[in-house]
Amino acid sequence: MAPQQNAGAGAEAELPEYAGHYRLESRLGSGGMGVVHLARSTSGMQLAVKVVHAEFARDPEFRGRFRQEVGAARKVSGAFTAPVVDADPEAERPWMATLFIPGPTLSDQVKRNGPMDPAQLRRLMAGLAEALRDIHRVGVVHRDLKPSNVLLAEDGPKVIDFGISRPKDSELRTETGKLIGTPPFMAPEQFRRPREVGPAADIFALGSVLVHAATGRGPFDSDSPYVVAYQVVHDEPDLTGLPANLAPLVVRCLAKEPEDRPTPDELMRELRSVAASYDTQAFIPAQRAGGKQPEPESEPGADEGDGKDEEPERPSRRRRPLLIAAAAVGVATLVALASVRLFGGGDPAPRQENPRTASAAFGGWAVAPAPKKGAPQCSYGAGKVLCAQSGLVYALDPLDGRLLWRHPVDASHVSGPPFMAGGLVHPWAEPGSRLEALDPATGKARWQRDMPAAATSSAVGGMLLLTGADGTVTGVDGASGDTKWSRTVPGHTEPYFVSFAGDPLAYATRTSEDGSSTRVTALDPATGDVRWDARLKGTLELVGTSDGSAFLVAVDGIYSDTRAVIRYSPADRTSQRVPLPLPVSQAHGTVRGNVVYLVGDGGSLVAVDMAARKQLWSLPTSVLRTSSPVTDGRYVYLSAPDGRLLAVDARSGRLLGETPVRLGVNPDRLTPDLPEPVLVDGRVYASAPDGTVFAVDGRDPAAW
Repeated sequence: MAPQQNAGAGAEAELPEYAGHYRLESRLGSGGMGVVHLARSTSGMQLAVKVVHAEFARDPEFRGRFRQEVGAARKVSGAFTAPVVDADPEAERPWMATLFIPGPTLSDQVKRNGPMDPAQLRRLMAGLAEALRDIHRVGVVHRDLKPSNVLLAEDGPKVIDFGISRPKDSELRTETGKLIGTPPFMAPEQFRRPREVGPAADIFALGSVLVHAATGRGPFDSDSPYVVAYQVVHDEPDLTGLPANLAPLVVRCLAKEPEDRPTPDELMRELRSVAASYDTQAFIPAQRAGGKQPEPESEPGADEGDGKDEEPERPSRRRRPLLIAAAAVGVATLVALASVRLFGGGDPAPRQENPRTASAAFGGWAVAPAPKKGAPQCSYGAGKVLCAQSGLVYALDPLDGRLLWRHPVDASHVSGPPFMAGGLVHPWAEPGSRLEALDPATGKARWQRDMPAAATSSAVGGMLLLTGADGTVTGVDGASGDTKWSRTVPGHTEPYFVSFAGDPLAYATRTSEDGSSTRVTALDPATGDVRWDARLKGTLELVGTSDGSAFLVAVDGIYSDTRAVIRYSPADRTSQRVPLPLPVSQAHGTVRGNVVYLVGDGGSLVAVDMAARKQLWSLPTSVLRTSSPVTDGRYVYLSAPDGRLLAVDARSGRLLGETPVRLGVNPDRLTPDLPEPVLVDGRVYASAPDGTVFAVDGRDPAAW
């Protein structure tokens, strides 16, 4: 059987034929971490096989998360879950096979048939209580119980997707690029005290799921996830439309404090006492204006979920001013995603700019070339703002935002902005797709080249570096598409390269299996020669280079916390380490001179002066999460997931300005990649979830 040609994100446009011994027959759904296929074993048994996205398969952190998911799913395999049949977390494309359970998700059932009747609700609540009892008995906390993770089988509900579950006594933190839950179904402690999340958080989610099943919406409802976060922590739930006999139990499940919520056993005992009353069940009167009950609305389907493709909720019943969103994100210190820089840069950005675009009185602009395709990923090159969205690359005039050209691309998932190499524009290329080089003046293809199915790519200077599955790195000239060299890199099995503005070298890092050391290799992209190589102590991540030195953060392998910043000087092979007063979780950052700017979990922003050997300042930005920071040494700029651009004084750490909120058509979806702003000669270019690309004068943030 030939590989299946299914539309989908990432490298799943061409699906594998087998996972282990299991033949993949069709695609059931896709989530943030992988694709779920309907498959058959050799004996003909139907299975649901989850295969990790190719782009994540080479990431050790994602592999670790998948191992955790497999372990949790095996622990809880039983009558109330989908039993694990087989798994291989160490495969080239890690996979897990579970028994296929026919039946819709609760989300699909409510969308298609409307709210459940009282008897169905009682059985659902009892089934979920039994499921949570078994899950908690083996020491696992699910942490993402929601309608799309509940399958309605003939013999009762089944709880699926343990992608972000964890042992209840664990202190594992957020995984890179993933949510730690779905805001409408998260408990208050998941926002307030992330390290204290235990089994009671699943009980809170059960209460929210019951409200959804009974009414078609949640107890905390808004078109903004930040407002939902505020409501979960501070507001009372709206139980309009909930059966009166169930309402007291749901109220207890939705208690703000974990200790006030019932256990699964207590829920089952109380459900037995009310079971007989459902033939004459009354409903709570409507509390809305006019006394009308809401009609179920259609919403996009939610497939197998990993915290990335979250299901949209209903329009808000009690809309609040947008200023509440700012308060909401202040309490949301858990839902953080690390923004991964996939392209460190191609040709260095020009230091001088066309005088036509260097106006001292820049008024700014905002355009939406493809508003329904999500937040554009943008860069700057050849005197243009270059942007990529799903299936599209285009160029904008930096002065007024005028569309100069657009070019269709095969990529359905954009993991990085276009970049310049060899004087040409290169769109992001998925493994197995085509590499293209575009004329920056017209957007027309100058050359094309097939990219190996298992390859990863990066750009440095005028070269493209392609890494094959066997670890061989090929240097491709960005101007011509010709191969210039091909070789392996000592000490790296499958190197992935990053680069930094103004630095002509490409960098690859590899951490030892036990996390005790990290190897850093600097490569000349023109020849493939190794310029320097060092083995440094600890689990380290490279955040930038400056004046010939490499700047790294030391990451705690258990908590994913950054506890120190390291500057390594290859000239004399010395290291300088500056501890942080408080750890920064899931840190990513940038370097300017001797100062390292780090942003982390919950939007905490810190500045560390390596010359002075101390942290200069720390700012809680009150933003759920942010993009990687960029800076000109005077201001630090960050993008927020609601489309705002923030400006912080680089010397004092004071917030100076922010642009308006620009939410998209699915405002309660949170995306893993927040495009970082682009800074060019005092102007800042940014993008938002509603598809807007906008420009502001970076020299006067207070006027935004």
